Amino acid sequence: MSYEVVTAYTLLIGDADGPVVSVHQTAEDAWRTLDREVRARCWMRPRPRRRTDPEAVTRLANAWRAGDPETRYWNVTAHRLPIPLPEIARVPYNKAS
Repeated sequence: MSYEVVTAYTLLIGDADGPVVSVHQTAEDAWRTLDREVRARCWMRPRPRRRTDPEAVTRLANAWRAGDPETRYWNVTAHRLPIPLPEIARVPYNKAS
C-alpha cells in the first residue's frame, strides 16, 4: 500500500461564545472564511467576491482580537495528511505516453 499526501487547512476562531473549527481544501478558502467570520463578529459588511489577501485578513483578525485579547483567538494551520492508497487505485507510469 502506498501513500498520497493531501494538504488540508484548519481554521480555529473563538471568543467568549466558544470556538468554531472548520477544515478547508485550500488556503484561499480558509483565509476567506476567516475574513467572513471576523466581519460577521464585528458587524461589518461582507467583502466583494475577489481574491483574498492573507495579510489584510491577518490585520483585520488581529484588530478584532485586540478588542478583547483575553477571550478572542484565531489560527489558520496547514496540515499534510498521508492517505493510504491501495495499489489497485494507482495509475501505472508509462514512459511512452
